[in-house]
Amino acid sequence: MLRAIFPFTLGLLTGYCLLITDYFPKMVTISIDYLGGLRCEATHGPSQTKLLTDAPVDNHGKGESFSPTDLVATALGVCMSTVMGIFAEKNGIDLRGLKVTVQKEMTQVPVRRISRLTVQLVFPLPPTHPHRATLERIALTCPVYESLHPEMEKPVTFVWAGGGESNR
Repeated sequence: MLRAIFPFTLGLLTGYCLLITDYFPKMVTISIDYLGGLRCEATHGPSQTKLLTDAPVDNHGKGESFSPTDLVATALGVCMSTVMGIFAEKNGIDLRGLKVTVQKEMTQVPVRRISRLTVQLVFPLPPTHPHRATLERIALTCPVYESLHPEMEKPVTFVWAGGGESNR
């Protein structure tokens, strides 16, 4: 938590303003060690949790773990779930049982990159849920979705228990 005291002058009034906040952009460091054989070990700075990556079979690797582009697809699905979970917890909504599938498609033209991430979210809630529109909007504005290149196709399908479906 940051605490700071700032002097201020407003017309003839002078004084001090106390700023107490814990909302400032925070930087997270990810450390990566190249292990050889197209494998890397990434360490999440704050938690020291480690994960391994491997190049995919179609790009000279063994495909024995997540590839870097698999992590992009994973990040999108997890981000959507997490931001909806934040809203759900604040509003007493139980999202346990939410299932997210992300299909990743690669292209070689003009360079090797992700061309499409197709997302399907299957909710354990009825299509008449009063927060349906809000949850869908939150998913479509998650930080990862907003960070992806605009040329990348990102179709999203929302499936609600009992048959409600939305395509975006």
